[in-house]
Amino acid sequence: MGKRALAQARQRVETLRTLLDRANRAYYVENAPTMSDSEYDELMRELLSLETEHPELHDSDSPTQRVGDSPIEGFKTVRHSVPMQSIDNTYSLEDLRAWHRRILEGLGLSSADNLFHSDAGVEFLCDPKIDGIAVSLRFENGSLVQALTRGDGEKGDDITAQARTIRAIPLRLESGKHLPEVLEVRGEIYMPNSEFERINRERLAQGEEEFANARNATGGTLKNLDPQVAASRKLSFTAHGRGEVVGGKRCDRMSDFFEWIAVMGIPVNRLSRLCKSIDEVESVITEFAAQRASLPYGVDGLVVKINSFEQQEMLGSTSKAPRWCIAYKYPAERGPTKLLKVDWQVGKNGTLTPRATMKPIFLAGTTVQHATLHNIQEIRRKDIRIGDTVVIEKAGEIIPQVVSVIEGDRTGDEQRIHPPKQCPACGGTVEPVGPKLFCVNPECPAQFREKLKWFVGRGQMDIDGMGEKLVDQLVDANLVNHFSDVFHLKKAQLLELERMGEKSADNVLAAIEASKSRGLARVLAGLGIPQIGTTAAKTLARHFTDAEELLHAPLEQLIELPDFGEVTAGGLHAYLHSKHGQEMFRRLRTAGVDLTSADFQSSQLTTPSPFNGKTVVITGTFADFGRTELTELIESLGGKVTGSVSKKTDLVVAGENAGSKLDNARKLGIEVWNADQLAKVLKKS
Repeated sequence: MGKRALAQARQRVETLRTLLDRANRAYYVENAPTMSDSEYDELMRELLSLETEHPELHDSDSPTQRVGDSPIEGFKTVRHSVPMQSIDNTYSLEDLRAWHRRILEGLGLSSADNLFHSDAGVEFLCDPKIDGIAVSLRFENGSLVQALTRGDGEKGDDITAQARTIRAIPLRLESGKHLPEVLEVRGEIYMPNSEFERINRERLAQGEEEFANARNATGGTLKNLDPQVAASRKLSFTAHGRGEVVGGKRCDRMSDFFEWIAVMGIPVNRLSRLCKSIDEVESVITEFAAQRASLPYGVDGLVVKINSFEQQEMLGSTSKAPRWCIAYKYPAERGPTKLLKVDWQVGKNGTLTPRATMKPIFLAGTTVQHATLHNIQEIRRKDIRIGDTVVIEKAGEIIPQVVSVIEGDRTGDEQRIHPPKQCPACGGTVEPVGPKLFCVNPECPAQFREKLKWFVGRGQMDIDGMGEKLVDQLVDANLVNHFSDVFHLKKAQLLELERMGEKSADNVLAAIEASKSRGLARVLAGLGIPQIGTTAAKTLARHFTDAEELLHAPLEQLIELPDFGEVTAGGLHAYLHSKHGQEMFRRLRTAGVDLTSADFQSSQLTTPSPFNGKTVVITGTFADFGRTELTELIESLGGKVTGSVSKKTDLVVAGENAGSKLDNARKLGIEVWNADQLAKVLKKS
């Protein structure tokens, strides 16, 4: 391509990036959209096309980079530069007044004349308490370099890959004379109500459990190792505080800080109110109580902060929370209505969840017709019957739940609720496990799609290239209706799928072929058998030579396995001896999947091993090993790797950036090896 054509492409790319960045700012910061979603998407497609055609124009801060990268291996724990504390709560105006008195006493302003008047010399900033996930965003020289969850306040999980997909978070701050060298903004990542409702509608249509509330949905999205999940869900962000700040504009008040970062393109809450007295604060709390139900996101209270940074420093913090702010939480809204019927929904793990349909009632700003009943034991505990008048509770955007029954309204015509004996989705057997009911049919269509995504994922069959989108296409095209169907896929079938080229198809088929040799432990971990995760699967693989031996194992032998019990062993035994379980292993064997155990000999070690019989915890990163690889190596030498440090832990292996697990090990006096010690031991083994 000639220089002129390249220059034109570069100019158009820069123009498109500017337009899209401005559109994000207009929507999320200024609340004044400049284009429709379809216009935005059209410009995004044009930009993506130009960047694909001209890879030399790549920019990591381009709006196209928000689509989500490939899945990450795990979350890294990082220490906050400034501790990220939680906030104390109050549920009464009386307690709020008591907090106010403590504030004035702490500032030396506690005379009787100024306790409740504007001349006390204290300003308050009232900020809506959005019900999301608290995070810290770090910008260096204007570029987003890190996003951390709150974690334990001292350290948090690195979710930078997920945060970069959120349009409300700028990848680069708008330049100006006050651009800081380092800027940490604390805030809330949240899911708007409309997006929460859309996702739950989709989950219901697919036979999956609804998310209980938008906060849980947000947390699950951010903790998904595949950033494309975050990219597919329209999360948003609003700032509510600060961490480390180096350089930039001097701000003496929180309100000044918010104005400054908004100019640089960071969203702040436009509903924040500045108050000169505690009386004004109470008025704002009362006014906001009526307003919050109509907001497009969940809010469960107001955070009241001292506006002056100097006064914040004077008041300081307890070990848990700052003294200079408090969250006033609104009580949940309740109301009576009539229970009409109960349907049982099948979740991705086979869990049957009762869902109530009621006479519509207006509650917390919305019309409520459905509520969760949790499980059959909860129904029996509250003695809920069809036809009852029930009390419904809805706090913010949380899915309504039945709190109690008004027994005095009963007529005698009410009907008791009985759990289904067969799965409503597939007709398969339903079995109780604790308070929950499970469909034990592994081919249940309501479960299969999500189970397949787990089966092909990392840590299970590890089929590279077979992500969520490809799984959805395969199921929708009726190409995969059983786990074994994956191993029978043909190139011609893959090429018929959207956006699947020859090279991609070849790569997927090669990954499928490689996955056949993963061994018994990986297969067992991937099948989604109740109570059988990675650890339990490895235990089984150490004690049985292959699937055939496992299938013929008596219940008593399974109960005696380490960390098994009657519930886990009973559920496994029932699965192995069910028609579905037997058919599952037969079809996998026919498809060429290796069902022998590569781990069996490790439980019968004939040579001494420093790990034999020891419970080991791995923390941090290692230059020579991935976490999965190191786990499998230690287990092959007779060790048992667990995820948390306790008094039962024998050894902690600590690499770079070891987190709280290392601290806990030292407190408990547990033996710790660093990477060099590990290398020496492995060399001798």
